[in-house]
Amino acid sequence: MTSPVSSPTSPTPPAHGMADHLPSGVKGLLADWSSDQMAFKVSWGKAMMWIFLLSDTFVFSCFLTGYMTVRMSTTVPWPNPSEVFALEIAGRQVPLILIAIMTFVLITSSGTMAMAVNFAYRRQRRECAMLMLATAALGASFVGMQAFEWSKLIHEGVRPWGNPMGAAQFGSTFFMITGFHGFHVSCGVIYLLVIANKVQRGHYDVTGNYQPVEISGLYWHFVDLVWVFIFALFYLW
Repeated sequence: MTSPVSSPTSPTPPAHGMADHLPSGVKGLLADWSSDQMAFKVSWGKAMMWIFLLSDTFVFSCFLTGYMTVRMSTTVPWPNPSEVFALEIAGRQVPLILIAIMTFVLITSSGTMAMAVNFAYRRQRRECAMLMLATAALGASFVGMQAFEWSKLIHEGVRPWGNPMGAAQFGSTFFMITGFHGFHVSCGVIYLLVIANKVQRGHYDVTGNYQPVEISGLYWHFVDLVWVFIFALFYLW
C-alpha cells in the first residue's frame, strides 16, 4: 500500500485588516475617533454642540423665512406690532414695553453667562455657579414674561388658525416661532441648572475639565442671538 503523496503548500500570508490598506491620514483619523481623541483640534463635546447649533440655525432660518414670505404675500392687512404688543400703564398704551424688557433680560443673561465661563477657567467654582444660577433665573424670567404675552394675546382672541386683528397667519407664525424659541430657552434653563449643580459640587475640580461650562455657554449665546433676529423681524418690522 502506498501512502498518499502530500502536495507542497505555501505558507499562509498573515491576515491584514482593511485599515492596513488605507492612507496614513485616514488611519490616523480613524484612530483618533475610535479612541475618543480630538480629531478636529476641539473636544468632541464642543464639536457636537457646534453641529447641533448649525442644524438648529437651519430650522430657525426656515421658520423666519417662512414668516417673511407669508407676511409679504398676504393680501389681508398685517397687525401693527406696536399696537398688538402694547401694554396699558397708568392709563396709557406703551408700545413694545414688555418686549423691550424681555430683550434686555435675555441680553443681560448673555453677560452673566460669559462671566461664568471666565470664572470657570479660573477654577473659581462658587462664583461660576452663582453666575450660572443668575443666568438661569434670567432665562426663567424671560419664559415667564413670554407666557404672560401669550395669555394676553389668547385673551384678545389670537389663535394659530385665526386673528381678529388682521391676517390669520399672524397667530400661527407668532405661536410657532416664539413657542419654538421659548422651548429652547426652557431647555437651556434646565441645562444650566444641571451644569451649575455639578460646578457647585466640585465635579469638574476632580476631572480638571471645566469645558462643559463653556459648551453650555455656546448654547445659551445661540438662544440669545436667535432672539435678536426674532425681535427685529417680528416685533420691529
